[in-house]
Amino acid sequence: MPTQREIDEAEIRQQIDRIVEGIEAKDLKALERIYAPDVVSFDVEPPLQHVGVAAKLKNWTNVFTFFEEVSYEVRDLTLTVGGDVAFGHCFGRLSGKLANGPATDGMWVRATFCFRKADDGWLIAHDQASVPFDIASGKGVVDLKP
Repeated sequence: MPTQREIDEAEIRQQIDRIVEGIEAKDLKALERIYAPDVVSFDVEPPLQHVGVAAKLKNWTNVFTFFEEVSYEVRDLTLTVGGDVAFGHCFGRLSGKLANGPATDGMWVRATFCFRKADDGWLIAHDQASVPFDIASGKGVVDLKP
C-alpha cells in the first residue's frame, strides 16, 4: 500500500506530465488548471517576475506564437514532498518548428517548481526558469546540455 507521500509525489509527477502535454498541444486551458491563481513566476522572459495565472498564461501565449510546433522535454526531475507543499527541480527544453519556418533544438534551462496542495490537487504556486551566465561578458550561456 503506497504512503500518502508516494501518492502525492505521483500526483505531482502527473502535473508535470500535464505541463508537457499542455505545451505540446498549445492548450492554455489545460495549463491554466496546473497553476495556482496567485502563481509567481520568475521566467527567462522579462520582467523579473510575473504574478498571477493570467501573466503566466501570457508567457505561454508568447511561446505558442513563436513556435508553429513545440515540444517540451523534462530531464532529471527531483521532488521533495511535504504535507501540503512540495518543490522540485529539473532541466527543461523547448524545441520545435519556429513560426517563421526553421526548426530549433532550443536551449536547456534550469527549472524549479513549488507546489501547494489545494482542493483542486497540487498546483504550481511558484516556478522559475533560468540559464547560467558568463560573469566576464554578463551574457547568458544557452548552449549547455545536461
